[in-house]
Amino acid sequence: MKVFVTGGAGYIGSHTLVQLLTAGHEVCVFDNYCNSSPVALARVRQLTNRDMRVVEADICDADALTRGVTDFAPDAVIHFAGLKAVGESNDIPLRYYQTNVSGTMNLLGAMDAAGCRRIVFSSSATVYGEAHYLPFDENHPIAPTNPYGRTKAMAEGVIADWARATPDASAVLLRYFNPVGAHESGRIGEDPDGIPNNLMPFIAQVAIGRREKLAIFGDDYDTRDGTGERDYIHVVDLADAHLAALGYSGAAQGCEAINIGTGTGITVRELVAAYERTCGHPIPVEIGPRRPGDVASSYAATKKATNSLGWCAKFGIEDMCASSWRWQSGNPDGFGDAPHSS
Repeated sequence: MKVFVTGGAGYIGSHTLVQLLTAGHEVCVFDNYCNSSPVALARVRQLTNRDMRVVEADICDADALTRGVTDFAPDAVIHFAGLKAVGESNDIPLRYYQTNVSGTMNLLGAMDAAGCRRIVFSSSATVYGEAHYLPFDENHPIAPTNPYGRTKAMAEGVIADWARATPDASAVLLRYFNPVGAHESGRIGEDPDGIPNNLMPFIAQVAIGRREKLAIFGDDYDTRDGTGERDYIHVVDLADAHLAALGYSGAAQGCEAINIGTGTGITVRELVAAYERTCGHPIPVEIGPRRPGDVASSYAATKKATNSLGWCAKFGIEDMCASSWRWQSGNPDGFGDAPHSS
């Protein structure tokens, strides 16, 4: 199958490329490297001994995107490209709407021009907002509490409307919970720009000595140990979910939202303890006040993923920490200034 992958050089995108290429698919990556590195693509080539087509451009450039899609003529699209920091989305909301919503519209227009009818979309559990009940299932009300979540919800709506209006269209909206970990080789992993927005890469940077300590925001929640509880999913499991969604999209029409998580919550303290066991030394922490908008617990109902995709998570929290530490300890500065062929 020919698969066009926006944002393929990013954290989740690069791990999905490994699975796609290993499975024998032909791939074209479309990325502007705004929060990624071409080094990741070089390492994917090494890991798979397979090549891919690459177009360096922005999804906000509708003409470049249309050229890229029509030239490649894909059977399906996986759409990762987008901005993803909740805090930053409060500061520059218009840029988030431009990239995440208008960029998605540009992509669907490019797909129409190329006659492509299958898309798997990188969405997020942030579309749910505050929990009315747990675990979150796909019927939970959509009420995001920040601009990032609202752009994901709007993009979902645009894709759903496109699918309804497009004969034979198939769209799968994968609502991720908390992707963590790295490829077993330690050659690709999460390499955030600046201060990490997510918990595990922050822990990893403390563990390797890049940061002094981890701030824990609140230890008085109604959880097992008072710290926030989240559903962490290994990035390789998440990559496999995309291949399963591609297969599903070939047999289904319309638009379906599907949660991707483990169905199990892990608290901040539990994650820190697991990482300490992995790296072999204590991780300094400092307890601070709760952050506005943070919820006590968030974890997925995963029955639909199992029933519809035939997929379920295989890796546990120890695997997630071990792979993260292998990546971080082998690449203390991430992809850094490594040459593109490294």
